[in-house]
Amino acid sequence: MIQPSSNTRSEKDSMGELQVPADALYGAQTQRAIENFQISGQGMPDNFIRALLRIKQAAARANHKLDCLDKSVSEAIAASCEDLLQDRHLLRHFPVDVFQTGSGTSTNMNANEVIARLASDKLGDKVGPNDHVNYGQSSNDVIPTAIHVSAAMAVREDLLPALQHLADLLKTRGIELKDHCKTGRTHLMDAMPIRLDQCLGSWEGQIRQNIRHLGSLLPALQTLAQGGTAVGTGINAHKDFAATFCEALNHQTGMDFTPADNPFVLIGSQDTAVSLSGQLKTTAVSLMKIANDLRWMNSGPLAGLGEISLPALQPGSSIMPGKVNPVIPEAVAMAAAQVMGNDTAVSIGGQAGNFELNVMLPMIARNLLESIKLLTHCATHLADKAVAGFKVNEDNLKHSLHRNPILVTALNPVIGYDKAAEIAKQAYKEQRPVVDVAEENTDLSREELEQLLDPIKLTGSGV
Repeated sequence: MIQPSSNTRSEKDSMGELQVPADALYGAQTQRAIENFQISGQGMPDNFIRALLRIKQAAARANHKLDCLDKSVSEAIAASCEDLLQDRHLLRHFPVDVFQTGSGTSTNMNANEVIARLASDKLGDKVGPNDHVNYGQSSNDVIPTAIHVSAAMAVREDLLPALQHLADLLKTRGIELKDHCKTGRTHLMDAMPIRLDQCLGSWEGQIRQNIRHLGSLLPALQTLAQGGTAVGTGINAHKDFAATFCEALNHQTGMDFTPADNPFVLIGSQDTAVSLSGQLKTTAVSLMKIANDLRWMNSGPLAGLGEISLPALQPGSSIMPGKVNPVIPEAVAMAAAQVMGNDTAVSIGGQAGNFELNVMLPMIARNLLESIKLLTHCATHLADKAVAGFKVNEDNLKHSLHRNPILVTALNPVIGYDKAAEIAKQAYKEQRPVVDVAEENTDLSREELEQLLDPIKLTGSGV
């Protein structure tokens, strides 16, 4: 607890007086939270705080339009929010730990106090954190609304463009590499041939599927609890506040937020957040799959597959000179694992909807936004620092491709499965090209066999 000194000032709330740093914009309730919740040292994410400020700004404007706040008070609040949104050091004013009261009341009051202090200075008169900044609101609808607003904006403005960039680059590189053919693998074992455009097209399809699924969640994310106040009944809010608030917020953000038909759902549960987290996890799974495929294809370069060479970005060993590792796919895989862990926490948090309020809101917000941020950067890094610059090792592709006994699968309709299996086993045993063994053990001519066993034709290219 802060002791009185020349560097502090006295602040008062409903529980009494306490000392706050003299230069702090926040007040007593924020200071109590700082002292009570010294758990992780992590504050709420920047984009969450920015969403919260936009909510306060839109609420002030809506309340003035509904004749619930004087114009001068409304304008002072809105201008103070704008000043904070332009502050490059915004988070110094919002020090409350993520792991706090489950409703996020401390963070809501932190915002109310900071905005009220700035607005009072602008107005030259008292602007109250509860009576003015928080008018017609409750932490119980503000924080769920901030979760939806911050997540919707981060998905639309950051994650979806990053995934689109990755998908487009995979398509471009697939077209560039369509004439390269490699050994396909199932169970990590040699299988039928596949072209590189088909390989990259598979990855592209995964990413585009994630884009579609994430996009389908935006309407639910843009449905807001604001106006439900404490338990969903809308107590102390104007009957038209929810709709007027969304109009103001849409004007600020350029998005399409709408009031919930049933605010009880969005206050008492976090099902939309859980759904989004699940789709973020699926996106992480897709990125990990692509990252691991790239690592395997790059493995070697002598004792592994060595099918491609990823860009050499940094030395790979402190003891082995010349070693270069697939650092971007490794980083992406680790970040993807973190997103999967975040989803588990969000799922557990979603179960904490006790009667009329979910009480794990700050953690849900933090994990969602971290997952979105991680996936955004992973998609961009994977595109620009791995996919864009890898080179194909054509000699290695051809060496393994033409010696692959599994090519004999193409002869099944001509000589039968059992005869084909015998040829494959002999080719494996003698380490010879399957076309040579098939020529010795069938009545087919060399020309016929080369036509039937042409790897490119076996990929269904129609060449």
